[in-house]
Amino acid sequence: MATETRQLQPELLVDHLQDLVLKTEDVKLMLDELANFTASTLSDPALVFCSITLMRQKKPLTVASSEKGAVRLDETQYRAGDGPCLTAIREETVIHVPDMSREHRWPDYAAAALMEKVGSSLSVPLVLSGEAEAGLNMYSTRSHGFSGEDIEKAESYAYHASKALRLAVKISQLAEAKNNLTAALESRTVIDLAAGASMAQNRCNQESAMRILKIASNTRNVKLREVAASVLASLTQDPKVRTHFDA
Repeated sequence: MATETRQLQPELLVDHLQDLVLKTEDVKLMLDELANFTASTLSDPALVFCSITLMRQKKPLTVASSEKGAVRLDETQYRAGDGPCLTAIREETVIHVPDMSREHRWPDYAAAALMEKVGSSLSVPLVLSGEAEAGLNMYSTRSHGFSGEDIEKAESYAYHASKALRLAVKISQLAEAKNNLTAALESRTVIDLAAGASMAQNRCNQESAMRILKIASNTRNVKLREVAASVLASLTQDPKVRTHFDA
């Protein structure tokens, strides 16, 4: 199966990457599938494992991996603030470590890699748009595990994978924005209900009711939504007051 995958033509590769994004509902699952597909496409998956680093607001995070060892090595770089993957992303260039036992640029990373039985590594930047940056990290259990042909193939593959990752990031951002909007609307509903209750209790207008809630929020040093929720809880025996309504 892996041999057939490695023989994919460029147009079939693009189709497969697009299918990963469009046919997998969970973004995290899709990214893990991408990491596994990368390992099997570019080399022997029994010898190579892969991870994908996404950097947003200057903070790196491993968003997918084919093996847990890849995550541990990525996190070694993150703690040190440097390493082949982070360098590849920052400098937008391929970083090849042919023999981990002879690597001196990142001693902590090299020591951790040898502990994970990694003999060589290859880091390729993935071109994204906007604030996000990314890198493809490949780890081989052998020294000199990546030939010149492997490196060329990885660079070509990264071009197509970047497009799939851009789409995945966009989907993730849209989902995050939707969740934030939903939370904001629910919070607003709780506050409006509490303000209405305060208007009825104190026989005041909406502005005065909101002022009462804000004073309570500042005095108790808690969020306005929490004050509003406590007001509603004190007025009903139902602890699960609905904060949204179906259309």
